[in-house]
Amino acid sequence: MPSEEIIVRGIVQGVGFRPFVWRLAQRLGLDGEVSNRGDAVVIVASGPPPVLDAFAAALAAEAPPLARVESIERRAAPSFAGSGFIIAASAPGTVSVGIVADIATCPACRAEIADPAARRHRYAFTNCTDCGPRFSIVEGLPYDRAATTMRGFSLCAACRAEYADPADRRFHAQPIACPECGPRLWLEAGGEVIDGDPVEAAALRLRAGKILAIKGIGGFHIACDATSEASVAELRARKHRPTKPLAVMLRDPAMVEAFCVAGDAEIAALTHPSAPILLLRLRPESALAAAVAPGQNRLGVMLPYTPLHHQLMETVGRPLVMTSANRSGEPQIFRDEAARAGLAEIVDGLLTHDRPIARRLDDSVVQFAAGRPQVMRRGRGLAPAPRDLPAGFAPAPPVLALGGALKSAICLTIGGKALLSHHLGDLDEPATQDAFEQAIADYTVLFDHRPAAIAVDTHPDYPPSRFGAALAEARGLPLIAVQHHHAHIAAVMAERGWPLEGGPVIGIALDGLGFGEDGTIWGAEILLCDYRDSRRLARLRPIPLAGGDAANREPWRVLLAHLDVALGPEAVPDALFAGLPVATLRAMIARGLNAPLASSTGRLFDAMAALLGLAPPRLSFEGEAAMALQAVAEMAGDVPPYPFGRAPVGNLMEIDPAPMWRAACADLAAGCSLDSIARRFHAGVAESFADLALSLAAAQGARAIALSGGVCQNALLLEMLVARLEPSGRSLLLPGEVPANDGGLALGQAAVAAARLGVAPRGGR
Repeated sequence: MPSEEIIVRGIVQGVGFRPFVWRLAQRLGLDGEVSNRGDAVVIVASGPPPVLDAFAAALAAEAPPLARVESIERRAAPSFAGSGFIIAASAPGTVSVGIVADIATCPACRAEIADPAARRHRYAFTNCTDCGPRFSIVEGLPYDRAATTMRGFSLCAACRAEYADPADRRFHAQPIACPECGPRLWLEAGGEVIDGDPVEAAALRLRAGKILAIKGIGGFHIACDATSEASVAELRARKHRPTKPLAVMLRDPAMVEAFCVAGDAEIAALTHPSAPILLLRLRPESALAAAVAPGQNRLGVMLPYTPLHHQLMETVGRPLVMTSANRSGEPQIFRDEAARAGLAEIVDGLLTHDRPIARRLDDSVVQFAAGRPQVMRRGRGLAPAPRDLPAGFAPAPPVLALGGALKSAICLTIGGKALLSHHLGDLDEPATQDAFEQAIADYTVLFDHRPAAIAVDTHPDYPPSRFGAALAEARGLPLIAVQHHHAHIAAVMAERGWPLEGGPVIGIALDGLGFGEDGTIWGAEILLCDYRDSRRLARLRPIPLAGGDAANREPWRVLLAHLDVALGPEAVPDALFAGLPVATLRAMIARGLNAPLASSTGRLFDAMAALLGLAPPRLSFEGEAAMALQAVAEMAGDVPPYPFGRAPVGNLMEIDPAPMWRAACADLAAGCSLDSIARRFHAGVAESFADLALSLAAAQGARAIALSGGVCQNALLLEMLVARLEPSGRSLLLPGEVPANDGGLALGQAAVAAARLGVAPRGGR
């Protein structure tokens, strides 16, 4: 019989692909074998040519639901010396980027833990090839049990039989376990293990108002009763988190619909195997504690995604706050000893277990905006799934991109693919910087990555820029600096598959702050971009940030600067700034002392929130003012946009907010509702940037318009922008699976660096 070697590449490890191949071969009567290599699944199959053709076609058409077949190569092979079809041991090979993300408990395992007659009844670590931990436990490739944190748990006879049976759904499920041989769960408080069922004991304490740390897949959560004002207030006090919204876990879709507004698309997103936190509109009559999301109309909701969570939610019977277990500003805790030491003053006990976590993974966060899902934080359930780079990038050498200082993530490019890491955090804390450097070492070793260049932000003082410069020097590699907003636009271009030689696009970069090419601070720009280069065509009129970084935390400073420009200092109402050092700030601005100019959309939103009394004198978390402004604006119906000016300034077009400020102040003085003013502001920003972008696209002959930057996570603003841009007929490139905020920056840096490095432009250069 003819034989073929068939090589399948993609996400084909840890998803039950080899048993699928075995069952398919059994069905078709083929002889041969299947094995894992680091970069592929390799099949040797022997049989009649028509049957081999049917077999190859079915490999893609019938692949397991968690697999992603990207290529199938077939070539003649020597005759298979044997009969029957076997699953051979994994072989070493080139490391693949196709590690599967951690997967929520599948329906079959959920039914099993609920069945009193089942061997794994109420077992907190039940999983199979279709679900369970993956990336959080893997320590090396090929993906086999010996290369995971489960290697310390020897299989019992029953589990070994399941693991070895290709017909079983647990065949080669590397985290396979049962109560006899697997990890164990316990509740501890005050240094003592609590007797009895750990889940029942934890539920009893949560219902009584206690605060517990709960060990999940990627780290610990801090949990309390989300319907208890006293419990939530106590959690906030202990964690020093006064107002930032807290995520909530709800038992099932029915409970979601009782507390939030959720349609079919939202429920599908919540029940997806990635099981993200999803931002949903709260029902006004919700029984949740008001302190869960003060001043907000949206709530971060997730469903149980491990057997432990399912049992806990069934037993508690009410919503639970599930917020990352960390001290303010520090990374999430994922090791028991760190939880005991670091959370002692925050929690009343730990519900934990002895399955080690290889790397911390924060929950992913998703919202729906302009009718589309948009990832806001990429973590558990989504990372580290690779992305294909667009057409033209395949010859580019490998790049390591280090992202920005906030919402940090790194990106590796390997053979035409980009691997964007999980969320690493804000690098303004030494502990987070340590975690960032550890993640670089982890990813480069795990994926055997040998970069030809290091890509960083052009800001020389960002921690990733400093680290990247030192790394490039130590390894003798080129360092490629990419302007912040060029990287934002390149990220969405790469995500949406814009070809390397697809021509320039108009990029609307609406952001907080980024180091500009002219040495000033940018954050509200319209750019003409391809992957190699970027040119600024327009900006928001800059205003001084009095006090420098203090203006990022105190919105009244930015409001004062805007109103002084728009109204003149003599016309600014004193009541807006009662008790604040206005004279000092004006003197700083007049002298140019620690008052850098910035064209920031983020600070513009902060200033409007301050005008309407929606921002505290000092923010307790990033985005606090803008989120409150959006929530109020969404209460209003359709309103006309506030006017913005537009005029050329040098070689740029400049959008002037002064007319908007004058109109908004007049409306406020006239007693107009805050929601109306807030919505007119959103509409004015959308109209001014969208209309100018369309004009510039026509003038430049650009076929596409791309939107990115942290402010594009404002769902209301994004919807208004899309509504004005879509009718133009130009391609609209919007962020989706790659965060619009700085969490996607590294992908853009990697794409720009790859384009500059190793792919010759059309016609040479």
